[in-house]
This record gives sequence, C-alpha cells and structure tokens, in this order.
Amino acid sequence: MKYMSTKHEQIIRHILSLEVGHKISVRQIAKELNVSDGTAYRAIKEAENQGLVSTIERVGTIRIEKKEKEHFKQLTFSEVINVVDGQVLGGRGGLHKELNKFVIGAMQLEAMMRYTDTDSLLIVGNRVKAHELALKAGAAVLITGGFDTKEHIKKLADEKNLPIMSTSYDTFTVAEMINRAIYDQMIKKEIVFVSDIYTPYDEVQHLYNTDTVADWYKLNDLTSHTRFPVIDDNRRVSGMVTSKDVVGVSDETLIEKVMTKNPFTVQGKTSLAYVAHLMVWEGIEVVPIVNQSQTLEGLVSRQDVLKALNEVQRQPQVGETIHDVIAQGLRTSENDATVFETDITPQMTNQLGTLANGVLTTLITEASARLLRHLKKGNMAVESLNIFFIEPVQMDSHLTLKPELLDAGRLYAKINIEIYNENKLVSQGMLMAQIMDR
Repeated sequence: MKYMSTKHEQIIRHILSLEVGHKISVRQIAKELNVSDGTAYRAIKEAENQGLVSTIERVGTIRIEKKEKEHFKQLTFSEVINVVDGQVLGGRGGLHKELNKFVIGAMQLEAMMRYTDTDSLLIVGNRVKAHELALKAGAAVLITGGFDTKEHIKKLADEKNLPIMSTSYDTFTVAEMINRAIYDQMIKKEIVFVSDIYTPYDEVQHLYNTDTVADWYKLNDLTSHTRFPVIDDNRRVSGMVTSKDVVGVSDETLIEKVMTKNPFTVQGKTSLAYVAHLMVWEGIEVVPIVNQSQTLEGLVSRQDVLKALNEVQRQPQVGETIHDVIAQGLRTSENDATVFETDITPQMTNQLGTLANGVLTTLITEASARLLRHLKKGNMAVESLNIFFIEPVQMDSHLTLKPELLDAGRLYAKINIEIYNENKLVSQGMLMAQIMDR
C-alpha cells in the first residue's frame, strides 16, 4: 500500500531540510506548510525531543545538527546559556557543541591562550582581543559583567559556528554555576534511558497488519528473532506477534488476526530501570519504542536491558548523590557478611539532630539490596516498605542493621530488617521487592 505521511511527519521533514542555525517559530511553520498552530507546536516539540532543534530563552528555537546519541551526555553550550541566564551574541549554529572544559580569563593574554583550545569555553570580561583569539583557536566565549563585543567578533563567531555569549553575572559566580552544572551532569549521566540502548527503526524487523502468517515465516528465516512488532501503514504500532501466536495457524491468515493487540510500549525518555521492571513483572522479552504519535522508533530487548544494567554497574563513580554518600558509609560487619554497620554523621540528621527518616529508608533498602546480592538472588526494585520508628537515633550513633530474607521466589523477595543502636532495637522494617535478574 502507498504510505501517506501525516502533517506532523511533513513538518519534521521540513525542519530536517533547514540549515543549522536557522530560527524556527510556530507561526512561520504554520504559515509555510498551511497547518494549524497547534500542529506546528507539537511537531516542533517532537523535533526538540529528537535533537533536531533547541529552544533557548531569549534566543528562540533554532535548527541544530542532530548527533548520534552517545551513551552518556555532556554539557553543551546551549545548556551553559540556560545555566548562566545569558544571551547569544553570535555563533548560534554551534550551540549544540559540547563543552570539554572552561578557562577563566583572569591572566595575561598570552598565558590565557595557552590554556584555550578547541571546544573549550573562555570566561572573560570586556577584552575584545581575547574574544577574537579564543574564537580563532576554536573556543567559544562567555563574556561576564553584561558586556557586549564588537560586530566583527560576532561575524567571526558566525563564520566559525562558535557561540559568543554574554551574562550579567561576574566571572567567579559564572565559574561556580558552570562547575555545579557539570557536577550535576556527571550524576545525570549515570541514569540510562531507553534511547541510549535501543535498536533504531532502520534496523528493526517488523510486519504490517496486512501481512500474513506466511510473511512471519519468511521473516523468521532471515533473522534469529521470533518476536516482531506489527505496524499499520502510518508506522504506528498495533500489535506484537511471536512464534506462539502462529503455531498451527494457516499461512493465509492475516497477522492482525493472531497478533497481541495493544502491546506495552515505551518512549525514548523512559528510564532503563522502569523498562527492566516492566519486562520482569510482565514477562516481556521485547518492547517497542514509540514517539508521542505511537509511531515505531525502535525496539529494546531483554538482552539489551541486562547488558546495559551490567555496564552501568561497571561505570566509575564520578558524581556523588545523597544515596551514594549514605551507601558508602554502610559497611559489612567483620563477623557476619549479612550484617551491616554505619555511623550517623551530621549530614544524615534532621533539624532536631536525630537520624532523618529519608536516610533511614535509604539505609534499609541498601542493606536489603546487599543481602540479596550476597545470596546471589540478583538486583531488586522495592515494591513496598513499612517502617516502625521505635526510638529516635542521635548524631554520632553507631547502628547495626540486620536484614533477614523471610521468603523469596523467582520474581520477588520479602525481607525483615532490624536496626540496633548499641544492642537496643531502635527501628524495624518490612520490605517487599521485585527481583530483576539473576
């Protein structure tokens, strides 16, 4: 059948045809393609999700160069603009580029240039010569103190597709803000999304709902897979078909007659942890990845998820969350590998100087997870947790946590945990968890 593209898809193709750095607006798209403002707005948001455009405050929406998704994202110049509440003076076409390091321009010009190289960011005040030399060296420039720069510098930035930006904050404040953003990005990069690991549409074997069981057998002979997504003529996911669905069915039977309708689907921004939870709990081997219009974007398999989970566990720790700080202080007892100990530091207390409820919850879940790993049961996702607060725990207390596995199946575990302070029971918890893999 002939494929008829929707207005939404026509707008996406139009945006793809625009040059990098081209400004885009809802009204302009609506007028040029004769669509409603609402349709134009939704398509532009989808283009932003796909990494085709970027929206920056006081700059607008611009076409950027789409990059292949890296496993972990770095800070870009467009994000720097948002962090420092700045404005772009020139070089908009390079806003999507990544920031490798930043240099504080508080030294002599010659010394400054020794540290300024490609894809770095020079943070400097009203020093026009420094702006020029940095751009020529392949670096972007952030001018502090709210200063502008010369027109020929802005033209140079446009030619080289290197952003030159301005912010009203002083140099020290800007350095602190960017440093904080980089640190936050280090934490964020450990959160893996489906879009980091999925197989894209171009590489996915699929069937149409107008195909027959005979087509399933042909596709099965070409690949090692037995599960395929089923799509309609507009590429929207309408079902999933597996070997179990076609056994004993005549070759002429339409796929839509035997497929599982309305299958579980997720979007690219869905976290890896959620997909792992879904696959284990529902017994699913393959999940289609769709956009907001339910159009097939790709596929993620159980093998993809397990491989990614293993890779995440091997990643070096680069940005510490509060959970990381608490977990690092929890150590195994010298006498028993299933008993854990920790000391209550000032950071773990509330305004009254006693152990914060959230910290206690983290200690209980972390000790339970370590017990399951020790017993080789696998990783876990908490389903429910009941905690009894028997006595408040003071700062500098030494706690002993004793988790006990009460019951466990292939997909679940029930754990009781007791917390002692100097041999006195101060709290007790009951945790139900889902076992995610062995």
